[in-house]
Amino acid sequence: MDRKEKDMRYLKERIENIYRELKRLSCVQRIKVEKWEYKKGKFFYPEDAKKAEEEFLPFDSGKDHWYGRDEHYWFRAQFTVPESFDGKSLWFQIKTQIAEWDDGRNPQFLIFLDGEPIQGLDMNHKEVKITENAQKGRVYTIELQAYTGILHSEFNLFVDAIEINEKIKKLYYDIKVPIKAFDRMEKEDPNRLALQNILNETINLLDLRTPYSEEFWASVDRAQSYIDKALYEDMTGYEDVIATCIGHTHIDVAWWWTVEQTREKVGRSFATVLKLMEEYPNYKFMSSQPQLYVFLKKRYPDLYARLKERVKEGRWEPEGGMWVEADCNLTSGESLVRQFIHGKKFFKEEFGVENRILWLPDVFGYSGALPQIMKKCGIDYFMTTKLSWNQINEIPYDTMMWRGIDGTEVLTHLITTAGIKQPEKSFFTTYNGMLHPDAIIGGWKRYQNKDINHDILISYGYGDGGGGPTRDMLETSIRMEKGIKGIPKVRQEFAGKYFEELEERVKGNKRLPIWEGEFYFEYHRGTYTSMARNKRSNRKSELMMMDLEFLNVLAMEKSPYEADKMYEMWETILINQFHDILPGSSIQEVYEVTKKEYEELEAQGKKMLEEKLSQLVEQDNYITVFNTTGFERDDKIVLEESVSGSLKDKEGNCYPIEAEEGKAVAYVKGIPSKGSKVFEIVSDCYQEEVFNVKEKTIETPFYYVTFHENGQISRLFDKENRREVFKENSIGNAFLVYEDKPMYYDSWDVDMYYTEKFYPVEKLTEFSIKTGSLSVTVTMEYEFNQSKINQKIYFYKDTKRIDFETVVDWKEHQHLMKAHFPFDVHTDEATFEIQFGNVKRKVHSNTSWEEARFESCAQKWMDISEGHYGISVLNDCKYGHSVKDGCVGLTLIKSGIEPNRTADQEIHKFTYALYPHSGSWNSDTVREAYKLNMPLYARIGKGEEGSFVSVDKENVMIETVKLAEAKDGIIVRAYDFENAREEATFTFQKEIQKVFSCNLLENEEEELAVEGAYQVKALIKPYEIKTLKILFKN
Repeated sequence: MDRKEKDMRYLKERIENIYRELKRLSCVQRIKVEKWEYKKGKFFYPEDAKKAEEEFLPFDSGKDHWYGRDEHYWFRAQFTVPESFDGKSLWFQIKTQIAEWDDGRNPQFLIFLDGEPIQGLDMNHKEVKITENAQKGRVYTIELQAYTGILHSEFNLFVDAIEINEKIKKLYYDIKVPIKAFDRMEKEDPNRLALQNILNETINLLDLRTPYSEEFWASVDRAQSYIDKALYEDMTGYEDVIATCIGHTHIDVAWWWTVEQTREKVGRSFATVLKLMEEYPNYKFMSSQPQLYVFLKKRYPDLYARLKERVKEGRWEPEGGMWVEADCNLTSGESLVRQFIHGKKFFKEEFGVENRILWLPDVFGYSGALPQIMKKCGIDYFMTTKLSWNQINEIPYDTMMWRGIDGTEVLTHLITTAGIKQPEKSFFTTYNGMLHPDAIIGGWKRYQNKDINHDILISYGYGDGGGGPTRDMLETSIRMEKGIKGIPKVRQEFAGKYFEELEERVKGNKRLPIWEGEFYFEYHRGTYTSMARNKRSNRKSELMMMDLEFLNVLAMEKSPYEADKMYEMWETILINQFHDILPGSSIQEVYEVTKKEYEELEAQGKKMLEEKLSQLVEQDNYITVFNTTGFERDDKIVLEESVSGSLKDKEGNCYPIEAEEGKAVAYVKGIPSKGSKVFEIVSDCYQEEVFNVKEKTIETPFYYVTFHENGQISRLFDKENRREVFKENSIGNAFLVYEDKPMYYDSWDVDMYYTEKFYPVEKLTEFSIKTGSLSVTVTMEYEFNQSKINQKIYFYKDTKRIDFETVVDWKEHQHLMKAHFPFDVHTDEATFEIQFGNVKRKVHSNTSWEEARFESCAQKWMDISEGHYGISVLNDCKYGHSVKDGCVGLTLIKSGIEPNRTADQEIHKFTYALYPHSGSWNSDTVREAYKLNMPLYARIGKGEEGSFVSVDKENVMIETVKLAEAKDGIIVRAYDFENAREEATFTFQKEIQKVFSCNLLENEEEELAVEGAYQVKALIKPYEIKTLKILFKN
């Protein structure tokens, strides 16, 4: 080691030691705030606490404690400014004894000063600045809305009035900020050496012998003058690398807390942001999720008014696109559209801003349908960080074009913010970034597209009630904005501005990569299944709303379209699609609330449906059948038990009515697309017996079926295609229960080793076969450990679909149940429905990318096919699937224990189905999935016959029919699901005045020609979502 190295040994440590002493000295005086009083309870304003019946009780902060988990208290005290603070700065420091890492579940406060909410207080924000010039004798009333959190149950309350000296504080940060970059710089880096020398000389100028003496203050001035010139003038102005920083606080709408607690977190966090904006004029902040703004507007309108002013000033960025940061695997296509409609509308009406970014930092995977949905909703850019959590593979780009299943491309940037002292080999990035030299340099080193871009985006601030950016981060920003040599230059700028500039920078660059298809998240695969009841309720609610909107359109001539009421109903659905609610990764209390909300939604929806249906029929000896799907269909209807005989249509076709367990059913044909058909109730008509049952063997018009002694299907022979459906010596519909103990996130994850241990469900306690004229019903009951499974399998006379109607009373935990089907099909890929289309996924493990995809998400169906044959697996509320060696596993129940110890331990109701077919999957698969999910409505009475709208192409699905948001026409939304380009003809029942092609926000883009008064042609490209606005003649 040479002399130079010896001389410089431990200089960094010396400098750090001195700036820590400056930190201590910056607090010049401290006085304890005493004479507190309190009352227990949740109050939002001081007057609420004052009016409450309970008396305020004295609280001695020196010896008294406050208690409980998930509890609220209200504290108040008065503080008279003493003479020692006259003309000095006054701060209050408020904290408990808890000093651990902040994870959103620790104690939190909202401080009111003289009756006004001024700032949140949490693990990261313990001081609140009151004034720079305190006046002796001034009396402040301090009130604290206090929340215990859920981690601890006993707390101190420490409140001090303190004086912070701005001169010492400034020097402290001027020294601290550059030295915090050193750990990311090479020891012999000339820039590091130069900075170290300046910092060392700076502290050499300090006289710390007698703090606050004349000599001390003079030395502070000398040191400040020196560092201002030597470092902040002579070594600044560099911008080789830029970090665009935007303050942020990612607030989960629910997770380890309820939505109600989130309302409080929003008040505290947004109050903190607004307070710091007063202190730091350069501070810019971004927040997504309009639902959070609604919470603030309703509870703290004065804070909301201040927020609106910051938006006008160009310092607060309302951005993000969706109503909440929704799950993108489980949510339907139409629901994703409504997320954008509701989200963008709110931000436009409240703030006059047009969102252009889909901001989803924490969502568990991203559908290949999203790029088109984004673009057609006016969203040009996409941001996430979550993909850096992948278990096995690393996304090879951070700046790229993301190409969806239809070919639409969206500029995508993955935030690369690293943690402080995070190893450089670590791929992890965070949306809760620290504005800290170490983290920003780490983010630049982690960035993978340096050849096309030198500016990275940093989202910084504590989330989930942590209050967002801190004073420490904002002080750091002030120094780094100067562009210190060797350290990235920081600029405070909106995310929208960053993306606009990034687009200009990379546009046309041949090295700008493209990511094709979905962003599969190699983690949290259990969220396809956890809290199954919630997923079922979401699916049923989504479909109910589309039915309700269509029936409202049909009944518009008889009663008003209930737009406002349905808008509110949609918002209940949208909030519960948040990415920790719908996936099943929240605490039990969250799902107690959603259960009630979904039950109320169902009751309200059913009432409204019945009202509309009753308006569409007149009492008579007829049955009117309504079809809410976008294709003509033959299907089963359910009637009141009292209805008997047969149904006859106007063509004279007769359909027998059959009694079935407390109801009457019939199988009818030719129900028009988005329309209705009338049947007369007549006496019985002849019905040929078509089923042959012998012990555990059934012959139907389509199959030979044999059941194993344990109830599984040991043989399923497809008569039409003359082949076995299942592999030889195998059994179908086999329930296997797997031990499911993930490494980390219990309710989130299914880890790839879950197949190591499983238990077959074989204890058959009941088996019976009932034959009717329309179907054969096989009833089975199983016992498994403490759980019971009841299943009815329906084999039909008129359709090849086989339905498995299932009820499970599940008592297990940390076990995963699947239904397995070992199909005799040779293929290395399978097709899975996603929103507005489908994707093919390889089902081998040749590469690590396929190996990681051992559990995949589908919406209503998936299919496995070879050259001329295949089988579709349909479902009415299940999403998780596995495929290996031709065996399809449909994941039915997952019962994790964290964060909800009782997750899924309840009654489960679901139906899945098999649909064997010749050739590959086609429109029949898609239609059967819709039929399973959207039953026909049959009502006694005579209505009008006809199709409100139909389309002549089988690959085009009409899904949504509703009144336009602007109430200036009827919206019809359709999409191609076969990757085909077709000119489709839409035929309407009513005479058309005008038709416009629109984007998904219903903005008119092109007027289309009307043909023959009732038709319009529209070119639909592969996987395109086509939205039409129709104006009918009166």
